[in-house]
Amino acid sequence: MSDVKKVVLAYSGGLDTSVIAKWLSEEYNCEVVTFTADLGQGEEVEPARAKAEALGIKEIYIDDLREEFARDFVFPMFRANAIYEGEYLLGTSIARPLISKRLIEIANETGADAIAHGATGKGNDQVRFELGAYALKPGVKVIAPWREWDLNSREKLMAYCEQHNIAVEQKKGKKSPYSMDANLLHISYEGGILEDPYAEPEEDMWLWTVSPENAPDEPTYIELTYEKGDVVAIDGVAKTPAEVMIELNKIAGANGIGRADIVENRYVGMKSRGCYETPAGTVLIRAHRAIESITLDRDAAHTKDELMPKYAELVYNGYWWSPERKMLQAAIDATQEYVSGNVRLKLYKGNVVVVGRKSENSLFDESIATFEDDAGAYNQKDAEGFIRLNSLRLRIASSKGRNMLDD
Repeated sequence: MSDVKKVVLAYSGGLDTSVIAKWLSEEYNCEVVTFTADLGQGEEVEPARAKAEALGIKEIYIDDLREEFARDFVFPMFRANAIYEGEYLLGTSIARPLISKRLIEIANETGADAIAHGATGKGNDQVRFELGAYALKPGVKVIAPWREWDLNSREKLMAYCEQHNIAVEQKKGKKSPYSMDANLLHISYEGGILEDPYAEPEEDMWLWTVSPENAPDEPTYIELTYEKGDVVAIDGVAKTPAEVMIELNKIAGANGIGRADIVENRYVGMKSRGCYETPAGTVLIRAHRAIESITLDRDAAHTKDELMPKYAELVYNGYWWSPERKMLQAAIDATQEYVSGNVRLKLYKGNVVVVGRKSENSLFDESIATFEDDAGAYNQKDAEGFIRLNSLRLRIASSKGRNMLDD
């Protein structure tokens, strides 16, 4: 342990990371630098500074990363329409590569030879943090206290705080039984009664969305403007990526949109039940597919859909900085050149309904698609030869006695 002189800790200011800060200085006899990220979690991050100072920390970083998070991580992911296992919009997963990036940047700035995080040895986050760190700084040492110490209960953590005079903030009122993570894209809930996959979540668990039953009886209409696959305005008002996320979270949450209750397969091998609120993300993925539907070529769109599960898996498993994710991103971004225009949406009691889409780059040709007289724009007789050629292999197989009904 003596080879570690300085370590940068991903620090929230909560119980776990406060204990970790002290434990690192005691066990490794090293200097600790704290890093707290504002990713739009909706809580004040500045109090982490006073808590770090009380622990004797001299170098304290508190960074507002909301715009970088939305612009360089969330928006590129949504160009891919990424969904993990058909349901999860990757809200926690996509935040980890940015945190890893900043940890390494601070380590380089301060001359630290190690980084540390508070992820447990059971979850995905340890993998995501560390894969990112090693990709960006191969020789860095990573310290994961939950894989080393024996402080594996709240009682032991509290006893450690008392022994080392670490102030613990006692929040008034009922303590949430859930482990939660929040950023601009989502808030997640794990633990408590959710560990029984048959148990219905309590209504008061949800913090960002009203229940669809209690959502307004009148729909809310919004219009999103896209440029090259990214939303740049809401109802004609220009917005930065973070502003888009903030406003859509508010509007969609008020209409009961974005709840998900999922049992997912963690990269470390176990199944895990989690509940998520992703109001803005739910709207964005629906709207993005709508603008792509009129601006993307058919086979380009289909190929993109084939790539999406692999892309989503890479993000979920922590391979954001991998060459294969960058390769897929380049291919996906190339498809977005003409994905510009407007999408009109109706938000109503948990539903996102596309009610209109338009673009100067639209490939929708009304003169061809019409059910009325197309004035010769499409020769329907051409379909006969098309069908006969595409049925050729089927007709040959059937003529050789390969009866399809046998299956």
